[in-house]
Amino acid sequence: MCRHVGYLGTPVTLHSLMYEGEHSLERQSYAPRMTRGNLLNADGFGVGWYHAGQAVRFRRAQPIWTDQSFREVARVVTSGCAVAAIRSATVGFPVDESGAQPFRDGPRLFSHNGVVEGFAGVEAKLRELAGDLSPVPDARAAVDSALLFAIAARHWRDGASLAEGLAAVVRTVTALAPGRYNLLAADGTALAATTWGDCLHVRASPEAVTLSSEPLDGSGWQAVPDRSLVTADLGSGVRVTPL
Repeated sequence: MCRHVGYLGTPVTLHSLMYEGEHSLERQSYAPRMTRGNLLNADGFGVGWYHAGQAVRFRRAQPIWTDQSFREVARVVTSGCAVAAIRSATVGFPVDESGAQPFRDGPRLFSHNGVVEGFAGVEAKLRELAGDLSPVPDARAAVDSALLFAIAARHWRDGASLAEGLAAVVRTVTALAPGRYNLLAADGTALAATTWGDCLHVRASPEAVTLSSEPLDGSGWQAVPDRSLVTADLGSGVRVTPL
């Protein structure tokens, strides 16, 4: 169910982040190696990055390999922090641009790789936990991930750190419903992620940190243990703690 990648470090082009490497995000859209239960991630894609301190996004409801115009633009857009995702829509949810991630809350970008199992049975409770959705338009998307995002955004707006917001979501939702809850977030200066039921890999150097569902190429990647919280910034490096 879906794939995503987050980057923090020396500015790179969006093309290098999404299209380059033997197992690039684009390749994972039609030939993923580690997904569970699906063969394609062709129901949309998106990327968010930072320009002059603001989070900017591009999202589409089509397979990433079909958008040649974006591929061209991606060669000339650079950023030191970005989150990109490709989507495999869960049965019952629409395939439209509003469901493509990352979602955005002010300076924060959010992606969910996974599914809330039995969503219909817990939707009302998740909406109650999310609270008022009006300040966060993306939280109104017709997809289970949007309510997870809404809960994270509520915690962030209450003062939680990027990582604390994601951890709170996982602890809350796993008490209500089984599923896969690999979350990824960025705020322009840091990355945070969770693993719960699906894979995540990290590659770190003094210049950059990359988090990716699957290794983008063959060198320097480490698998993150399941049920972990990952925090990363260029000052402190990468930290992995159990959830």
